[in-house]
Amino acid sequence: MGYLSLFFHAIAILLSWSATFAIASLAGNNTDHLALLAIKSSITHDPQRVLDTWNTSLHFCQWQGVTCGRRHPRVTMLDLGSRGLVGSLSPHIGNLTFLREIWLDNNSFNGVIPPQLGGLFRLQKLRLSNNSFEGEVPATLSNCTRLNSLLMGGNKLVGKLPQQLGLLVNLVVFTAYFNSFTGGIPSFIANLTSLKSISVSNNRLGGIIPDFLGQMYKLQKIGFDGNQLHGTIPPSLYNLTSLTILNFPDNQISGGLPNDIGSKLPNLEVFQMWGNNLTGNLPFSISNCSNMVSLDLSQNGFTGKVNINFGLIPNLLDLALYQNSLGSGETDEMNFVDSLINCTNLQLLMVQDNQLRGVFPSSVANLSSQLTILSFGQNFLYGPLPSGIGNLANLETLYLLFNQFTGIIPRDIGNLGNLKRLYLGDNKFTGKFPDFIGNLSSLLELDLAVNSLKGQIPPSLGNCKSLVSLHLSINNFTGPISKEIFQLSSLIYLSLSQNDLVGPLPQEIGNLKSLMMLDLSQNDLVGELPDAIKSCTSLESVYLGANSFEGPIHPAFREVRGISDLDLSSNNFSGKIPIFLEQLNLSSLNLSFNNLDGEVPTRGIFKNASAIAINGNSRLCGGIRELGLARCDTVARSKKGFRIILVVIPLCSFLVLAMVLSFWFCWQRRKRQSTTKRSFTCATIFKGTFSDVYKGILEEAGGGMVAFKVLKLGNQGAFKSFMVECEALKNIRHRNLVKIITSCSSVDYQGNDFKALIYEYMPNKNLDMWLHPSQEQETETEEATPRRLSLRQRLTIAMDVAHAIHYLHQDCEIPIIHCDLKPNNILLDCDMVAHIGDFGLAKFLPLKPHESSSIGIRGTIGYAAPEYGLGSEMTKEGDIYSFGILLLEMMTGKRPTDEVFGEGLNLHDYVKMAFPDRAMEIVESTVMHALEEEMEAANVNRRSRENEARKWKKLEESIISMGRIGLACSMESPRERMDASKILHELHHINAVMIASI
Repeated sequence: MGYLSLFFHAIAILLSWSATFAIASLAGNNTDHLALLAIKSSITHDPQRVLDTWNTSLHFCQWQGVTCGRRHPRVTMLDLGSRGLVGSLSPHIGNLTFLREIWLDNNSFNGVIPPQLGGLFRLQKLRLSNNSFEGEVPATLSNCTRLNSLLMGGNKLVGKLPQQLGLLVNLVVFTAYFNSFTGGIPSFIANLTSLKSISVSNNRLGGIIPDFLGQMYKLQKIGFDGNQLHGTIPPSLYNLTSLTILNFPDNQISGGLPNDIGSKLPNLEVFQMWGNNLTGNLPFSISNCSNMVSLDLSQNGFTGKVNINFGLIPNLLDLALYQNSLGSGETDEMNFVDSLINCTNLQLLMVQDNQLRGVFPSSVANLSSQLTILSFGQNFLYGPLPSGIGNLANLETLYLLFNQFTGIIPRDIGNLGNLKRLYLGDNKFTGKFPDFIGNLSSLLELDLAVNSLKGQIPPSLGNCKSLVSLHLSINNFTGPISKEIFQLSSLIYLSLSQNDLVGPLPQEIGNLKSLMMLDLSQNDLVGELPDAIKSCTSLESVYLGANSFEGPIHPAFREVRGISDLDLSSNNFSGKIPIFLEQLNLSSLNLSFNNLDGEVPTRGIFKNASAIAINGNSRLCGGIRELGLARCDTVARSKKGFRIILVVIPLCSFLVLAMVLSFWFCWQRRKRQSTTKRSFTCATIFKGTFSDVYKGILEEAGGGMVAFKVLKLGNQGAFKSFMVECEALKNIRHRNLVKIITSCSSVDYQGNDFKALIYEYMPNKNLDMWLHPSQEQETETEEATPRRLSLRQRLTIAMDVAHAIHYLHQDCEIPIIHCDLKPNNILLDCDMVAHIGDFGLAKFLPLKPHESSSIGIRGTIGYAAPEYGLGSEMTKEGDIYSFGILLLEMMTGKRPTDEVFGEGLNLHDYVKMAFPDRAMEIVESTVMHALEEEMEAANVNRRSRENEARKWKKLEESIISMGRIGLACSMESPRERMDASKILHELHHINAVMIASI
């Protein structure tokens, strides 16, 4: 009986325990059930209907995304990743105490990360990436000491990462990319001794790279892209021999790479350091990284020869070395291309914007058949383009802009059936338009601008049905515009400017409904604009200047509501300025040098004198006061007869009075008119060596302002200067050259020789007054003008001057060398458009024998090319040197004769020493202040801070690019200087980047 009693007692205990466990299990089940329902209730959108199964008809362990343990019905895993869910994460998730894994990545969860997650002490994996979680990371996560994966990237988290996370000693993978964390690389990372992979890219950490990273010997992957880090890479980091990924791009890291980096980090597979301030040579030892698949060292300051044997890196997929200063000048510096033949999987090769010189090696034809991008633009490559380039069957982008390639464009490029982008502009290609381009049916962008191509644009171009950008400007194309071009309905950008195209603009232009930019300027197009242009409803920029279009300004523009820039200058448009132009949202309007008449409107864009150009239309009247036009009722009365009023302001000097009287006598003699009166008001503008310049009002020209340049004939060389300037200006015509109205050669009332030139008046005076305003200028009695040039204005002025130089050097019937480019000779009209003036020292090419042997400096000290001081003949390269110094002056605010340049230092060397690490330190402070105002005006602060930082970086890159052009133009050796075409298109590229950034 005793044993039986003991048996029943044991059974009773077991039953009691079982009941107790069942009650506890039931309670646990209920807790998990309620927690899951709370999570469901916080989700507001479920596009895949995942949560439809979360109902009472099924046990929660059977709900989609829910996994329970094998022994007990408790939730161990919640997998709702990539389901498109929207809503917040309920704090009740903290009641799922048996959770080991949470997968919520790739959804749209918002709100804060619940601190209750810290109660899940069994949690091993927490994946919250690519949502919209906000606020700070809860420090309570440090209680989850079993965590081995913590993924929080791609959210809106802010603040410092909490130090308590250092308790997560089992953490193997930690990602927090694309957030807004601050406070430097956190020191608690040093405690995470199990860590193998860390990525905190694209935040705002700041600070330096800490040395302790080099003590974490298990690290295999490091990523801190885009974090505003500075300083150098600590040497200890190169001791992590197990590293496969080392990424610190888009920071401000300086210094160089160690020569033995490839020996210390032989397992590197991905090495990305682009967008920093690294300098020095590329280490040859990178050849030891035989497993490398991606090498990106672009946008730094590396120099010297590319001396890496890529043949030892056979798995290389991507190689990017662009925007450095690579190049040694050695004859074999392009041999590294030969070693790339062994990289049979190579897909991307980008080496543009360096200083590589030499012939493009024929071995390029043997590169990987997998290559999709081949980019060697913006270097100094010359000679013919290898014909075998057509073997690269998978090529999608061929970028060879801004080199010196010659000869005919290889025909086998027509074999590249996958080609989407072909950039061969700014070279010296000759021959006819390559008609085989019509075979490239996948082509999206084509740039053949600034070459010496000729003949007609073939109809076969119409086969490129997907074309969105066509840039053929500055060539020698002739004939009418092929109508097939206007069948390319996908076109967004069309530039055919500066060719010899003839005939009318076809009605078929109406097919280009997606066109945003149309540039047909500087051709020989004629006739009235077609009515069909009203169908181009997407147009934003239209440039039709310097043609022979005629008729009234077409009412079709009324329908193009989005147009912002309209240039119809230097044509034969007639009639009145239509009122509907007031209603368009224009940013700039150029109607100058046409045959327009009548009253100028006063509303819309016409309220802003700096945004419109109407000069050269002598029969216009009215408008706002700043335009300086005569009142329309005065013009009407003046038609009854030519009346005379002569008023000389008492403050004008005796010389001015003599000039006015002499000019009057001169005009009388030439026109043989009786009883003529003319009205002037005068003020001194500029006093020079050979002449003085005065401002006056010429009533005969509609009361327009003019500038009188009166020669000081007593000064040696003045008469010769007068003759040279008359000869230079009589046959040239360009919007960026000062326009001469007439000249006068006579005697004054005392019998002395009198010679004067009458120019169009430039109300904003000269560039020197804007770059270096004196106290006297700030207190002038004239209407005050702001004495601060924005970065955009400086760039625009530089582009204007470059256009003028290009015209003088390459487009004139007889090429002209200006010989005295400097800020004083850059005049600014009411729109701040720059005009080169003062051709008193100009020379015509070819030079005459006595000119070729001239001795001494021609031009102005500081701006004159150094070879002129050694007796060398005047060349186009001399003007380029002066332009380069001008650019550097506009960037730094320092004259080349500034007193800081002593003991052999000059402006070129001053800028060169700062490049690239300290380039922004030498930029004139007012440029940065004005830039801040531009950014504010563009509502940058309404965008994300990340976007703002990227915009600033782009703008800083634009400033640095301007400096690079200035340096390249002001090289001591004339052979190393850029030519005008390359300058022009470099500046246009910077302008495009800047427009996109502001």
